[in-house]
Amino acid sequence: MSLIFDKKYKLDTSENFDEYMKALGVGLVKRTLGNSATPVVELTKTSDGKLALSSNSTMKNSLIVFSLNEEFVEETLDGRKVNSIIRQDGNKLVHVQKSDKHSETTIVREFNPDELKMVLTIDKITCTRIYKPVD
Repeated sequence: MSLIFDKKYKLDTSENFDEYMKALGVGLVKRTLGNSATPVVELTKTSDGKLALSSNSTMKNSLIVFSLNEEFVEETLDGRKVNSIIRQDGNKLVHVQKSDKHSETTIVREFNPDELKMVLTIDKITCTRIYKPVD
């Protein structure tokens, strides 16, 4: 199976997100906002062949544009600057973030027609977020 483009997925369930954000050093106010947001995620291709991953909510929007297997500097939703690299593994995007301020973080996004599953890991803390398709 390959990646699914131009399909929107809205957050449906989230487990252990607060603990994950704490491990990143995210403060209480931003964690509270993050826990209450229900973002819509979409993966698209740009005209120059790069991939664009957007996350939009009433709280905050983000967009990262990247080429597979090429490191880039990313500003996360909570304002951290990290060095990121994203590779494809079948229908998954494996996103690794490195920072001097915290341990390496891995975000695996598994794209399926009926859901987008995100597994976020830092140290021994794992968060699972399930997104369902929206029209």
